[in-house]
Amino acid sequence: MGARSVFRRRGRLRHGRPDGVPAHHPGDRRRLKRFTSVEARIDAAAHAVLDRLPAHGLSGALVEFAVFGLKQAWACLFGGALLFLIIATKYVWPEAAALARYDFLLLAALALQVGLLAGRLETFAEAKVILIFHLVGTAMEVFKTGAGSWIYPEESFFRIAGVPLFSGFMYAAVGSYIARITRIFDMRYTGYPALWATGLLSAAIYVNFFSHHFVADVRLALFAATALLFLRTVVHYRVFRFRHRMPLLLGFLLVALFIWLAENIGTWSRAWIYPGQANGWTPVSISKLGAWYLLMIISFVLVTVVHRPRAVDDEPDVPPGG
Repeated sequence: MGARSVFRRRGRLRHGRPDGVPAHHPGDRRRLKRFTSVEARIDAAAHAVLDRLPAHGLSGALVEFAVFGLKQAWACLFGGALLFLIIATKYVWPEAAALARYDFLLLAALALQVGLLAGRLETFAEAKVILIFHLVGTAMEVFKTGAGSWIYPEESFFRIAGVPLFSGFMYAAVGSYIARITRIFDMRYTGYPALWATGLLSAAIYVNFFSHHFVADVRLALFAATALLFLRTVVHYRVFRFRHRMPLLLGFLLVALFIWLAENIGTWSRAWIYPGQANGWTPVSISKLGAWYLLMIISFVLVTVVHRPRAVDDEPDVPPGG
């Protein structure tokens, strides 16, 4: 690879606990360091129940799978709540309401963010990077709607150049999810590329989202660069009793697919629409999956500002209440 791993620069990579070996014992309190103080109490209560369940065989696998699903749902807390509100307001928001639907969604998103911080369900460091997502996303929205890529069909008071300000929170929801899974799943890496290289790649991707309207679209080259840079990168994540691993490129694809599905729900609820959906909803083209895949790279790299990529044998460095 053209860029050396961030771990290899520190010296030889030490091997962590082998895959398939329990990642902790029931009394190991070190696992709580990766949670906020409220999450730590929830985790302790969950372990009081789950530690009694089978650890091996089909029953153990089902327990691990169930915990995986619950943790994913917890990581989606902000995005899931925002998507629920988008769907709900499609049905119950009166057309003649004094407060526009988009403005309500903005105020609700702000309240959700404040609630997560006040309830110690999110760290202030994560909130800072989510703010960056909001700014980066809003800038892209202003440009893309001006170019006619998609449309916000309803009126609102809080808007910039036709873009309702709640839209930035949809990008923030992606950032919130990535930041939370990094912490909740105690994600570690082998073969992670140099941070300067991932920074350059994400910058090139972001520029191409704008420049392809005027010059050649180089997204195929960006896909190739992404594959080359992350080909050897493996993410190691803890679910419950065991550590698991996955090629990071596959992880990017799975999250991009999930976002594409959420986008279908968003356009169906007419929170925004593509030009071809003006006369009635149709599924979002699968070709948009590629754009979301590239956006995943930007999102992931931004999150590394808060949660620096760690080797498999590093100790957790997120204190309770982070």
